[in-house]
Formats: sequence, C-alpha cells, structure tokens
Amino acid sequence: MAYRITLIPGDGIGPEITKATARVLQHAGVEIEWDVQEAGVAALTKFHDPLPQSVIDSIAQNKVALKGPLTTPVGKGFRSVNVALRKEFELYVNQRPAKTFKGIKTLYFDHIDLMIFRENLEEFYSGIEHYIDSSRSAAETIGIITKRGSERIIRYAFEYARKHGRKKITLVHKANILKYTGGLFLDVGSEIAKEYPDVKFDDKIVDNMAMQMVMNPYQFDVIVTTNLFGDILSDLASGLVGGLGLAPGANIGDGAAIFEAVHGSAPDIAGLGVANPCAILLASVMMLDYLGEAEAAKKIEAAIAKVIEEEKFVTKDINPVNPVSTVEMTDEIIRQLDKLG
Repeated sequence: MAYRITLIPGDGIGPEITKATARVLQHAGVEIEWDVQEAGVAALTKFHDPLPQSVIDSIAQNKVALKGPLTTPVGKGFRSVNVALRKEFELYVNQRPAKTFKGIKTLYFDHIDLMIFRENLEEFYSGIEHYIDSSRSAAETIGIITKRGSERIIRYAFEYARKHGRKKITLVHKANILKYTGGLFLDVGSEIAKEYPDVKFDDKIVDNMAMQMVMNPYQFDVIVTTNLFGDILSDLASGLVGGLGLAPGANIGDGAAIFEAVHGSAPDIAGLGVANPCAILLASVMMLDYLGEAEAAKKIEAAIAKVIEEEKFVTKDINPVNPVSTVEMTDEIIRQLDKLG
C-alpha cells in the first residue's frame, strides 16, 4: 500500500533537493503518493498567503509531511510558516539528530551519534511577550512550562530510547536558578525515569551541558530539554558534526509529523543545481523510521554515508576542489543503494 504524504518543496533550493529525495525514495522501493503543496514565498505570489489553507488541509488529511526550506517574507506582518505549523498541529516534539559522517571535516573524527529532543510549544517560544511601559523601554517575555507538556516530551524521548536501543537519557535544565519552571521539568523527568529502569538517566545544568558537549560529546546519547535550551544545544551539536548542511529535523505531534532539512533556502545558489540534498534525504530517513520502514531507512542512510565517505560524487560544500551537481550526487546515492541490494 502506498503512503500518501504531503510534499512541500519550499523556497530557494527546496524544489531541487526535494526532487532528489523523491527519486531516492522511489528507488528504495518505498511506495509514496506525493500530495504536492506550496508554502512560503512560493505560495505568497500565487495565493497571497505563505501558508494557504490547502497546506493545512493536506497535512491534516495525510498526517505526514516532508518539507523543504521555507522563507518567511520580511515585514508585511506575515507569521513564520514553521511556527504556525507547529501550533496548528500541536507538534510538541522537535527531534534533531547529530551524527558524524566520514568525509565531513569536524573537530571530532570519531563517531558521534546524538539524538536531541526539544519541547516545541512551551516556555519562551509560546509567544507571550509585550512591552511593559508606554515608552517601550522595557519588555517582558513569559515562559510557561506545564506538567503535561513536560511529561509528553520526556516520555517521548524515553520511548524512543527504548525502541531504538539507546542506553542513556540526559535531561538538561536550569533548575538551580529557575526553581519553579526548571524544577518542574526536572521533577517530571525524574519521576518518569523510574518507569524505564533499562535506560540510564542523568541530568545536567544547561551551561555545564554546553561545556561538556564540546569537551566530551561521547558521554551523551539521547538528550531531552526545554524549548529555548533545545534550540541552542541542537545547533551546537550540529556544529560538532560539521554544521547545518547535513542536519535533518522533525516536528512531531500525536496526530501529525513534519520532517525537514534544518538549513535555510539558500537563495544565492537556487536553480544552479549545486545544492547538497543530504539534509532533506536524512529527514526522509527519519520519516521512514517514523512510518515503520526501518529497513529502507537504514539502506538510504548507509548509501548516503558511503557517498560522503568516498568524497568523489559530492557537492561543493563537501568537496570544493572537484564538486558534482545535485543530480550527480543523487545518482551516486542511488547507485550505492543498488549495491546494498
């Protein structure tokens, strides 16, 4: 049976890299019926709205979406499409892997394999902020953390760890200063951890965590934290493994999931056929894993890893001396898939 999945090509390089992804998934034998929708600047010209109702309706019906990078128009009062989608579908999980690939120059040449789970709807990103005086010389942001929100994200992280054979979860907080909000998050995590004796649990204060990740990232496995800290630490982790060029992500709720490349739309290279498709390809790997297509997911990731390791058929960001095009790199990934059977 074919999966029906919403495909949002996005802006800039988005159409090029999502086209490459669709080719690889088809070659991997995964039957997908793509429901193509426009959002971002691409939709603004046609529909006068960066997030048309048709996109929301498509995701609501299909439950799963693969999204290219989107550009929020500057000014004119337009809301961020990414933030709007998270709120519309209550996508409370932000999932970001950080994994090294041989062939990518990093500070750490051995294998790093982190999975970061960030609460996606609460705290300082919930949009509760305002000026507190008439001269607008002072402003206030309210960060709300709830027991329900904490339980959902922490339990999701533990379930993921158990399902995928991960051995340890580190909860990151600032409960020494934020005694009520940070304390609530830590207390909820400590209680839930008792239900998972097979998964080791510890906690770290966020500033110490940032230092420890740089000094010795190998001590960590799965990380779960609040919204602001997770936003920062997930990018730090991407820096450890070579940057955002290979960084996939997912926003997941109980009724829908959206998978995406973390990098931007790169309008400066749009249409030139030189964009690296790997981040959106790795997002599709996460999507397949979510759908229960673990075997296809592993094959595609292995094919990508092999192409990057050999450094012969890779784009300019990986090999600036002898780069190939987006299509040529995709062709080589497909050849590697064939070799894997």
